[in-house]
Amino acid sequence: MVIIKQSTKRTPTRTKIAVEVGEPTEENSRQASRSIGLNQADTLSAKNKRLIRDHLYEQIDPVKAASLSHDRLRSQIDIMIRSICDEHRLQLSLEEEASVCNDMFHEMVGIGPIEPLLADNSVNDILVNGAGQVFVERYGKLELSNVRFIDEEHVLNIAQRIAAAVGRRIDETQPMVDARLADGSRVNIITHPLAIDGTTISIRKFMRRNMSLEILAERDALSAEMVDVLRRGMQAKLNIIVSGGTGAGKTTLLNALSQKISDEDRIITIEDAAELQLQQAHVVRLETRPVSAEGTGKIDQRDLVRNALRMRPDRIILGEVRGGESFDMLQAMNTGHDGSLCTVHSNTPRDAIMRLENMVMMASMQLPLEAIRRQIASAVNLIVQVERMRDGSRRIVSITEVCGMEDDVIQTQELFAFRTDSFDQRGKVVGEFVSSGQRPNFYISHAHFFEETI
Repeated sequence: MVIIKQSTKRTPTRTKIAVEVGEPTEENSRQASRSIGLNQADTLSAKNKRLIRDHLYEQIDPVKAASLSHDRLRSQIDIMIRSICDEHRLQLSLEEEASVCNDMFHEMVGIGPIEPLLADNSVNDILVNGAGQVFVERYGKLELSNVRFIDEEHVLNIAQRIAAAVGRRIDETQPMVDARLADGSRVNIITHPLAIDGTTISIRKFMRRNMSLEILAERDALSAEMVDVLRRGMQAKLNIIVSGGTGAGKTTLLNALSQKISDEDRIITIEDAAELQLQQAHVVRLETRPVSAEGTGKIDQRDLVRNALRMRPDRIILGEVRGGESFDMLQAMNTGHDGSLCTVHSNTPRDAIMRLENMVMMASMQLPLEAIRRQIASAVNLIVQVERMRDGSRRIVSITEVCGMEDDVIQTQELFAFRTDSFDQRGKVVGEFVSSGQRPNFYISHAHFFEETI
């Protein structure tokens, strides 16, 4: 065969392994079931898969395998699996053989059993909780998938492969790592001794579909009137904060807003993991760098924001504000970089303002609270609140305009809101987008930006 190594001599070790996958004792089955939450039949299947995997890796030449087409490689793997099953008298059905072949193929060309989930466009998040439990999020709802790893060693091997691809390592001395897959998906890995029940892998998939505000409106994420206000806001170069919880759709909205930016602007994006998909011609993408295994080399968002100010940007887009970079971002918004965008984790527009206040104070800036609030009031124009609702749908639930300061309080006015009326028989949220009737202040103060007369 093309991909078999030169030496395929059988060793005593293999014979020993083949004996070990015989009928397990009752005590061993109980222990295996308790450790990975599988029944006796599943435990035996896991042992068989481990045996096949070990023998397959012993026989395959990775250099030759890499030179094959995917169809040819899958065919070779299938032939070798059947040979291993015959040699060791493993009683696998055709469906089980096909499943093992598929798993091994994905492990060689991708990231193992979860590779098909990456190709599934309906999946937003993949959450591996040890070997026996893989959850996915579809349409805003978490569900347990039928994907399983062979054992904890298998999960750790995949985790180490992901980390190695970005020059990191994951082991007991470095039990946490953030990484990015080749397709742009964000990955967080945590393993023993911090993860008690087994290595945990959390993947936020990179969404290739780049939706516009108009498409989001068609999907009932906002109203046509809200689209018009946001379009005018981007045209008037307002500084906009997108606020929401985890998985609420902040990055999706940020991408949609960015489509309204002129091609004449020089845009600099700053992210922990590059997810933004800007379509303009003049875009500079910056990404943070985590600390190395030696404890050096860390470049955080604050470093990048400071550096971006020296790069002659027209607009700065900050993926997520979470620390000291908030002060530098506010400074940038106040010093000629109008039309900048960022996201923040918060539950309401008022909470977003409070979080900005707290983050600036955490940045060790010796500024009185009133001075911080004046910075925010003069820098931020709009706060757009997004929410993942009880039925899994994602909507813009508030567009709030920042109107300046009165005494020591930041004044705001809500332009639009989503009001929930009820739930239908399928549990879907029933409601409507409501206008406050207030005319946005920026319609007058920024009237010279608009193409048409307001």
